[in-house]
Parts: sequence; C-alpha cells; structure tokens
Amino acid sequence: MTYLAEGARVGIRHISRQDRAEFLALNRESADLLARWMPGEPITTDEVFEGYVARFDGPANEGLVICRLDTGAIVGRANINNIVRGTRQDGTLGYCAYSSTTGRGYLTEGLRLLVRYAFGELGLHRIEANIQPTNAPSLSLIKRVGFRREGFSPNFQYIDGAWRDHERWAITVETAGTGPDGA
Repeated sequence: MTYLAEGARVGIRHISRQDRAEFLALNRESADLLARWMPGEPITTDEVFEGYVARFDGPANEGLVICRLDTGAIVGRANINNIVRGTRQDGTLGYCAYSSTTGRGYLTEGLRLLVRYAFGELGLHRIEANIQPTNAPSLSLIKRVGFRREGFSPNFQYIDGAWRDHERWAITVETAGTGPDGA
C-alpha cells in the first residue's frame, strides 16, 4: 500500500474505486451516527459512492481515506473541498470516523497527517473546518489537531432535514504545529 503520509498507526491515501465494498460497509454501519452531522446523501449505495469518488477527479477536491498501517483497514475518511488557488491557497476540510473505529485516536493522527500533506504537497496556506456546536467530539478533535475557532455561522448548512448552525475553525501554515498537542 502506498500512502501519501504515514504516522505511528495510520496512513492517508487517496480514495479509489477499489475501496467500494469496505467504504460502503463502513458507511452503512455508521449511518445513524453520521446522519445528524454529515451533509448530503449518505454514501451507502454504489451510485452515491460513484458520485462521491468522481468529484475528486478534478483539482478542486481531494478525497482521502485514513487506514491502519498494520492491516490497511479504512478507519476514517477526509476531504479537502473547494480548493481555491491564486492569492488564497485554501480549502475546506470534511471528515468522519466510523462507529467501529471512533475513540481510538485514528482520526487525530490521520488529520495531523492530512494537515502536513495539505501544507506541503498540495501547497495550501489555510484549511477551514465547519462544525456544528453540538458535535462535542468533533470540536475536541479539531482542537487537538491545532485548528483555532474563528467564528460562528448561523443556519450555515442543510443537514439531516434542517439548516444547522456551525462554528468556523481554521489552521494556517503559520499556526500549524502550535496546537495543544503539537499538531
């Protein structure tokens, strides 16, 4: 397995169509967990998976999976969406863990790798994450990775049948590595 970046327990790599069966199984098992936090249609069918993977064919979005190094099993996913070049060099982070893999630190390690990859290989300067204020585990995670809270957006995104408020968090090349755990 070739990874874009490796840590002690996980590596990150691009998602591929060969991930279909494992990816769909993880999303099906976690559908209830993800429904209240994730925008868009759940990725639980072949058709939705194809649309999800296809959006990473262009330069504006990067689709990654976080995998255990010892088994290669997918333990999470992450995207950098809406990449803007020119004078901005930024993108928006999306991510999730799965019911069977939460609480083990895989996503913390994987998102730290993603930040290094984004600021290095991709040449980005800033990554933003938008998180619902009631999603305490996600807020704790993003803080551990070194993101800083920048603001609040009421009725920001339509998720699970309603417009949801979100907190805006970001990390830049200048602030990376200055988080509470040395992100």
